[in-house]
Amino acid sequence: MPNTFPKEAKLCGALGIAALYKNGKRFTAWPLRVTYQPTKGETQVLVWAPKSLFKHAVQRNRLRRLMREAYRLHQDTLISQSDSGVPSNFQIAFNYIDKEEQSYKTIEKAVIKALRKIKSNE
Repeated sequence: MPNTFPKEAKLCGALGIAALYKNGKRFTAWPLRVTYQPTKGETQVLVWAPKSLFKHAVQRNRLRRLMREAYRLHQDTLISQSDSGVPSNFQIAFNYIDKEEQSYKTIEKAVIKALRKIKSNE
């Protein structure tokens, strides 16, 4: 699978996002709070940086870009066959919760840790 992040891989729509936050499991992989749930469709991801912590759009956009890039490069961690031979798919939300901007290395480690934890809990 190529390391791309097409539109189909982005979680959007108020109903889908609300259902994820209501029914999904949560954990923290600092500086991210991760919410996820299994889904029948394709794996979809939401990245979010709060306006309450980062007033400038430039800062929020940079953090979202770093989270998307880390996920894009390491999304293969989730792809494998389950016991029944059917690939497992998830809806995942990455919420940035630190009050300061972290480096790409820190965010990448958090994304890798989160993906491994999601995979092990399927």
